[in-house]
Amino acid sequence: MAKTGRKNKKTGARTGKLRIADHWNAISIIASSQANPLKAVAEFVENSIDAKAEHIVITRGKSKGEFYLKIADDGEGITRNEQGLPDFRHVATHICDSIKRRLKADGASGIQGEFGIGLLSFWTVGESLNMTSCGADGNAYEMTMGKNSPEFSVIKKYSLIPFEGTQLTIYPLLPGLRSLTGEKIQHYLAAELRDRIKASEVKIRVIDRTGRAEYAVVPRQFSGRLLHDVGAAGAVSEDIYLELYLNDPGSANQVGLYRQGTRVLPSIIEIDHFQKEPWTAGYLQGVIDAPFLNLTPGTRQGIIRDARFETFCQALVPIEKRLQDIIDEQRKAEEERSSRQILRKVQRALKEAFLRLPEEEYDWFDIHGGRGHKKNTPVSYEASKIGDSSAVNQLEVGEAGAVSQSSGDENRQKAFFEFAGPLFSVVISPKSSLVSVDKTKTYRAVCRDRSGRTVLDDLVYHWEIVDGEGQLQGGDDGKVVFVAPSEPCLTALKVFVRQGEIECMDEALVTITDTLVKQPTGSEGSRKGLPGYTYRRAPGEMWRSKFDADKNIVVINNGHRDFVYAGKKKRRKLRYICGLFCKELVQHNFPGLQTNDLLERMIELSLYTEEHLK
Repeated sequence: MAKTGRKNKKTGARTGKLRIADHWNAISIIASSQANPLKAVAEFVENSIDAKAEHIVITRGKSKGEFYLKIADDGEGITRNEQGLPDFRHVATHICDSIKRRLKADGASGIQGEFGIGLLSFWTVGESLNMTSCGADGNAYEMTMGKNSPEFSVIKKYSLIPFEGTQLTIYPLLPGLRSLTGEKIQHYLAAELRDRIKASEVKIRVIDRTGRAEYAVVPRQFSGRLLHDVGAAGAVSEDIYLELYLNDPGSANQVGLYRQGTRVLPSIIEIDHFQKEPWTAGYLQGVIDAPFLNLTPGTRQGIIRDARFETFCQALVPIEKRLQDIIDEQRKAEEERSSRQILRKVQRALKEAFLRLPEEEYDWFDIHGGRGHKKNTPVSYEASKIGDSSAVNQLEVGEAGAVSQSSGDENRQKAFFEFAGPLFSVVISPKSSLVSVDKTKTYRAVCRDRSGRTVLDDLVYHWEIVDGEGQLQGGDDGKVVFVAPSEPCLTALKVFVRQGEIECMDEALVTITDTLVKQPTGSEGSRKGLPGYTYRRAPGEMWRSKFDADKNIVVINNGHRDFVYAGKKKRRKLRYICGLFCKELVQHNFPGLQTNDLLERMIELSLYTEEHLK
């Protein structure tokens, strides 16, 4: 084996210097290292911004059956040589030796490039690159480079109009880039170069000739609440800049990692160190800009895990703690808001179920207890939808102590907005009932508008028995008395309600029996209003819920495994809590029934409740 390098006198080891054996192979590897063509386009635009361009126009078109991409700017153009001509030769022969790096070393700011390889990324976009710039003599010069070719050429171009800035054309585009539309370029640049565009105030337009559309690249705007107390107003530590927004949770919320205004990663959680909360919570949008980080040269989409990266991670530790506290507060507020919404939905569903179930068995909250409506009395929309049962009794049913006649402009205005609209639906209450043979029972038609408000005026009622036996008495005022036959049977009632040209219909089922199950005595649920609910965390206990009769609330164990499972989806959580309400109400209001009878009641109440659970 041949001996190479120098011999170290102390250690006896032979030393040497690394060198490239095949320069063209190295250039090919560098040119192909950019995997994202949109990132390559962003680098071309950054070159224009570095050249102090004020306007940049990106054109996507088609020529001779092939797509092309053109980027033109009004910047300073290619650096000129001693003869005043664009120094294309230096650009082509000094790969990995960027002029911008030397300018940065001399104190220049606002310049992004530093590797001298950005131009080669055209290999991932198209087959050839033509770059045109003007010399001091006023003439335009063009450099041509081809993919997979070590050659380049520079020619003088003749034009009638003086040329300013730089124009870069890639033609033809690679076959796989036919879907590279102007809209995609616009969206990518708006996020990728967000802060660079804002800082330089450059105007960028994307013209898609094939799509016949034109787009203005506007820096991406984040949604949500700007967090001022975590350094969003400026630098926080080691020149790290944060602009973070608290938003509703969602997978689209991401915090991008930037360096000097250019996006490095769309989401910081792409770095394994940050795959934790608060970054993975889905509440945050925004920007973290760390200009001192070292990037992987080929793609500029990776971070080198060196001492600077360690400094970056340590600087974010106190910020992460503060963000986690903010997210925890947001979650608590959302849980409280969700609990109020769930309670309203469950109570509304229970009220609708009670209107349809046998009054003599399910009138626990005096929903059926009214003696008729008072004409021309405004009905509160919120109360009619359900809230406190006393409000429902007073406003909708019209018991003693109902809404008094108000006076003054404010009360008249409120009554105007609460005035019911046209008839939209009618419900027979109760919808299903049991009547003993030879007995009577009163049914009423509850009419509502599209928003759920009770409709009282200009209504014409028509009741009839469509199936089974029995007789009807009255019915002109929305109420009808059903006289049961002397033999058990199943009877179907139907009501038609007309308001002008609008007509609605509903049916109810009456079971005539010679034996009725009497509601057990001792029930304390009546006249208290529909119950609320609260949470008690008991993960080691098996109970799911308990009913506190004194406080009239359902206590739910939010540490139970079933609650944890149900809480992963809003709809499933709503149905679970509604099921617990049905269980507790049936168990409380039928204390003397056997287990089988309680289960029957539970199924019956759940059936009518879930139908109206929205």
